[in-house]
Amino acid sequence: MQNRMKEVTLVLEDGTRFKGKSFGYDAPVAGEVVFNTAMMGYPESLTDPSYAGQLMALTYPLVGNYGVPRFSFEENGLPTFMESDRIYASAIIVSDYSEEYSHWNAHESLADWLKREKVPGVTGIDTRQLTKVLREHGVMMGRLEFEGTSGCDTVAAYETVNWVDRVSCKDIIRYNEGAGKKVVLVDCGVKANIIRCLINRGVEVIRVPWNYDYTDMDFDGLFLANGPGDPDMCEDAVNIIRKQMSQSRKPICGICMGNQLLAKAGGATIYKLKYGHRSHNQPVREVGTNRCYVTSQNHGYAVDAATLGKEWRELFVNMNDGSNEGIRHQTNPWFSSQFHPEACSGPVDTEFMFDRFIEAL
Repeated sequence: MQNRMKEVTLVLEDGTRFKGKSFGYDAPVAGEVVFNTAMMGYPESLTDPSYAGQLMALTYPLVGNYGVPRFSFEENGLPTFMESDRIYASAIIVSDYSEEYSHWNAHESLADWLKREKVPGVTGIDTRQLTKVLREHGVMMGRLEFEGTSGCDTVAAYETVNWVDRVSCKDIIRYNEGAGKKVVLVDCGVKANIIRCLINRGVEVIRVPWNYDYTDMDFDGLFLANGPGDPDMCEDAVNIIRKQMSQSRKPICGICMGNQLLAKAGGATIYKLKYGHRSHNQPVREVGTNRCYVTSQNHGYAVDAATLGKEWRELFVNMNDGSNEGIRHQTNPWFSSQFHPEACSGPVDTEFMFDRFIEAL
């Protein structure tokens, strides 16, 4: 099979080139090239809407060895094993793709899944060297060129696109109707397990588009979900959050993009990290304590904590680079985390964030 794989070249915007072979769908594609240092979880990462518009390079050398689970859905409409309804990453780049797979839950190979969803996969890339380039230069745009096909021009800079608008739901979706307390979930590209973690705690979830004005709705708490891209493109969402905070003390909790939108509503500014946090092993400390947690993360932007309003404080900080990992209001039940407490995939050390939110309702 190896000799039937097409040659493919990853071309970065600075001209750096990496040669590999295609094991997914053969089609030129362009996007922001990022790296993920997790050791497993490629089905969850590929279906995470936060990877929209990105070529995802995995640093773990062997990928595909446990295949892909069946793409099934639960009665509530949530996917059983994935994080959304399809693959959102523009491509996956690995060092060594395993054609053979073995796992009790495997239904098909990673290659077959990628081909079915028309997503390129590249193997044989020196992902260690690629990661060193991205760490030195910072994430950059790139494209995949396949032998025998016309090239794909590098798309406009990643931060010029409102990716949240592209991945958010377009209509209101309700889960667990009539369950009790009502939570409005602002869908910026929400992962399925965030919704599941709320449902499992006995609340009704009302999922609304990212720019929907929910301030006149009947609900008990507001949840701001994760999502892709630059939060500065989501000013409509920030203005609605400010409106909500000006007229109510109802609990607010945010995750990832939700942390950044809440911080912007609190007066803070956002900046782009050099190469982001994308892994299962990011250590964070809860401010004011000696408690440190290992967390799952996927973000390229961060809150400048020094610009927070006087009524806000940092809740968590990253132990690797000191960047913000969460904020809290000093008097109102408004708080958030930059990391993913629901993990999936990754450690579940911080799932207590959902409990804190539910207790505040």
